[in-house]
Amino acid sequence: MPLLNRFNHLDALLTQTKAYWQLVAFETRCLPWSDTLNEWLMSLSDEQVTELDNTPEKLLQALQHYIPQLQELELLLKLPFDKPNSETLPFWLSNGIKGRKLLQLQDFVGHIDELHFPILEWCAGKGHLGRILAFNGAPHVHSIELQPALCEQGQYSAKQQNLSMSFSCADVLKDDTQAYFEQQQHAVALHACGRLHQVFMTEAVKAGCEKISLSPCCYHLFTDVQYQAMSDVGKNSTLALQHSDMKLALQETVTAPERIAKVRRKEVTWRLGFDALHRDVTGIDEYISVPSVNKAIFSQSFEQFCGWAAAQKGITLPVNCDYDRYLHQGQQRKRITDRIELVRHAFRRAIEIWLVLDRALYLQAYGYDVVLREFCDKQLTPRNILIQATANQRKTHVLARSPVR
Repeated sequence: MPLLNRFNHLDALLTQTKAYWQLVAFETRCLPWSDTLNEWLMSLSDEQVTELDNTPEKLLQALQHYIPQLQELELLLKLPFDKPNSETLPFWLSNGIKGRKLLQLQDFVGHIDELHFPILEWCAGKGHLGRILAFNGAPHVHSIELQPALCEQGQYSAKQQNLSMSFSCADVLKDDTQAYFEQQQHAVALHACGRLHQVFMTEAVKAGCEKISLSPCCYHLFTDVQYQAMSDVGKNSTLALQHSDMKLALQETVTAPERIAKVRRKEVTWRLGFDALHRDVTGIDEYISVPSVNKAIFSQSFEQFCGWAAAQKGITLPVNCDYDRYLHQGQQRKRITDRIELVRHAFRRAIEIWLVLDRALYLQAYGYDVVLREFCDKQLTPRNILIQATANQRKTHVLARSPVR
């Protein structure tokens, strides 16, 4: 399906179904949908909710009876995935890269291996990606990174390993980085967050880079609260995505160990219990967020947590507070929240694909042939979408429409 057609279909579907996903579960105290959907959700055990949440295909199938539009999603979300052949890297090159991250890098490189053009590596960290590309035969890799210490470590490793690499330290959201981009170049960015990869795209397009390859991540970071679309068709959409919607696109994660999942369940329950207490004490009937905190606090008591949270919000709790009652309310609210999130999660990949298509159509409008694919299995990372853009014959004509940074 052409990119524009896919975007338009997906945009229409998400617009029609906003009532199911464009809400914040913590702020909602009861299930907000039809009686039949609400009854089905409350009939699910907590174990069934978890199972459906961890298996998106089963979730979509189960919800199609209540939300018919979901029947269209399978085709709209499908991207090609071919497992690339990855040779084992020498120990000296892979040393210091954690297992799952190493596999992500190898699969990414397997799809973008470059032997002809020099590489620009964006938000490079220590340059792990660049070092693998240089080892595989890239003529040269220029790595751009914010932190001087990481640049120094990366440059030291490249020199020790006799790899053709150079590093530049830059704040890519503030500094002028245009000089780093060249026409005869392959610009790559793996999991640069939000505005970081948007700047990367606009600068690469202005320079007319021959190839652009990126895997976007954390679409909401360093951006306005309301999403500013990149493509013309995205700008004409009525979706008006907020940060909470873009965060929803990131909520598909690799299943966490049970120890971490248990702490997370307790944290959500306690936060909702404190929310009920906060509403009674202040008379303010709306959800008030409480700052993040070291997870060690959840090994203490609910009463101690409430004391800490109250101090953060500057309120005084009653002397004879019935903490057990509010903890019970938190447990009941969590059942509601989990089921609201379950329905919202049916749309998380759809929102991510919408955001990716907006970027792809932006590149296409500036004279690039664009291919979307999954570069690795979701078990390595759910942020597995790769945008590959190659300059076509129209580029010299469309670059007159130089994009604004």
